[in-house]
Amino acid sequence: MSYYYKYNFISPEGVYSTVKEELKSYFDTGAIDDLLFPTYVDKCLKKLGKSSYTITQEVLFIDDFEARLPDNFHAVREAWMCTAISARSYQSASSFYSQTFGTTIQVVPTILAGEESTVASDDLECADCDNSAAIYKTNYEFPRAYQKMYLLKPGNISARRNCDVEYTDLWSDSSGYPVNYNTPGASAFDSFDIRDNKFVTNFRTASVYLVFYATDYDEIGNQLIPDNYRITEYVYKFLKYKMFETLTNQTNDETFNQLQQKMIFYKQEADEAYIMAQMETQKQTAYEKQRAIKRNLNRFNMYELPNMSRGARYRS
Repeated sequence: MSYYYKYNFISPEGVYSTVKEELKSYFDTGAIDDLLFPTYVDKCLKKLGKSSYTITQEVLFIDDFEARLPDNFHAVREAWMCTAISARSYQSASSFYSQTFGTTIQVVPTILAGEESTVASDDLECADCDNSAAIYKTNYEFPRAYQKMYLLKPGNISARRNCDVEYTDLWSDSSGYPVNYNTPGASAFDSFDIRDNKFVTNFRTASVYLVFYATDYDEIGNQLIPDNYRITEYVYKFLKYKMFETLTNQTNDETFNQLQQKMIFYKQEADEAYIMAQMETQKQTAYEKQRAIKRNLNRFNMYELPNMSRGARYRS
């Protein structure tokens, strides 16, 4: 299992407000607007790579070789094939209501501290509810426990409905029933594919623990950006550069040379900010430095003498 650093993500509204305030005269006259700000932010994050996206987890239940991906899915980081094991159960999110006494939760009439609590008939859906049978609420529990077995590999899986060659007969045995151990067109038995917003595998049913890059949005629909100074500074300067690029393609009071000089200046700043942001995303965290030190410490263990301890080797 790999290790990764998770950024805190914030709304880009603060960056938008700063750009609009600094270029206030252009926005007030209507020469430019913030309509394409979300598109420009998406370009910045794509240019920085997957490290600028949030990392989240999800359990996919494979049914008939495929499962639907989450709505905010962007790219796969890890996919683990899991097997179910016995462990503590979890409570169902849905409830079952009946008029048969089978649980201890009584909804109508309400029982509080052993005494019946009367409810006005006006508060109920019908006037005869006071005389109706008691209604009980039931929440079922289901076992939920998984163990990660092995890491799946990305590969091309041949879809049966898209193939008309002879080897598709291997999908069924002599009795005509489909089998899941023949995988024509796949790179390996433990491979997976992403197609049509679905996670496609070579095994018919299983549970897959998916660690993926996701796109998150705030309450008004803005794509979240990492809460990192270098990354937010790159987004801020890239937006200013794109605003002046838009102005050069329009008719304004300023001459074309004036706007072009401003555009070139802010483009240079945006490129420099991108280099700093890219370096920031490639920096080692404290835990990555610790693991690198341990790797360097153990890289020559195979050459150590059998009877020499680790401390004696460094003292010599």
